[in-house]
Amino acid sequence: MKKFLFLFAFISVLGYSQTHRFIYEYKYIPNINEKDTIRKEMMGLDIDGKGSIYQSLDRLKSDSTMRAEIQKAMATGNRNMNFRGNRRFGQGVNYKVTKEYPDFKVFLHERVGRDLYKISEDSKPVWKILPETQQIGEYKGQKATTEFGGRSWIAWFSSEIPFQDGPYKFHGLPGLIVKLEDVTGSHVMTLVANKKLNPVKEEETKTPGAPIFSFGGGQEIPVTKKQFLKVYQDYLLDPAKNMREMSSGMGGDGSVRRVVMMRGQDGREINPAEMAKNIEKGVKESEAKNNNRIEPDIFPKQKK
Repeated sequence: MKKFLFLFAFISVLGYSQTHRFIYEYKYIPNINEKDTIRKEMMGLDIDGKGSIYQSLDRLKSDSTMRAEIQKAMATGNRNMNFRGNRRFGQGVNYKVTKEYPDFKVFLHERVGRDLYKISEDSKPVWKILPETQQIGEYKGQKATTEFGGRSWIAWFSSEIPFQDGPYKFHGLPGLIVKLEDVTGSHVMTLVANKKLNPVKEEETKTPGAPIFSFGGGQEIPVTKKQFLKVYQDYLLDPAKNMREMSSGMGGDGSVRRVVMMRGQDGREINPAEMAKNIEKGVKESEAKNNNRIEPDIFPKQKK
């Protein structure tokens, strides 16, 4: 117990002065029907005295570039911006997770259509700590298991790193989680590097819990997991709803909005019915290819 309290005091004092970035290699199988297709993404867990933020480093770099381009365009009055060289929208890891200390309030930040959601987590991992140890890179890890988000997980934590945090929503062990994997091997996060960030010189160091940056702007909508599940169910039933509202000039609440004209790459105007059909087809194909989400409890299966 004394060691546990010391660790918590250490993170509280040390964290305020600097941001610590822990880099994880995230290997995952997006399609459970294609188990040989494994994707890899480098993820960053940034920890300071206020909390932590876990997100794709590729996404972070892309968002930073896009932000700079938008600010430049606004300053010069240039309205023609090309973002093709940036993040592959809809691909890779597009969510992020933030935790607020000292209570470890956890939030998942997700996009559905054009809307951004801040989903509060109402449960915490309940760990069973085991005596088994394993060397994970340069750290000695101790084994722990839990059931969370619809999966069974195995974690290896190291008391050599005095942070009770870890990748995604996981936390609460007496040391940083240096490796995390579900029992099927579909999702594996392994610590591969770490460094201290200078918040003055490195723009990428952002306050944990800050709104996720997105093309098109907009504020995050705070919801519970149950509410988000309903949002996603409705989205799968009618993924083109927002597009029809934009093209009609009417919002879902009956408000009048600016009409948006849709055009293809060839400049041809696309009518709303054709665009809706394309959106529905794209969502159906995306759901079929990404049917093995890290937290299946909050993402319902698309009905055929």
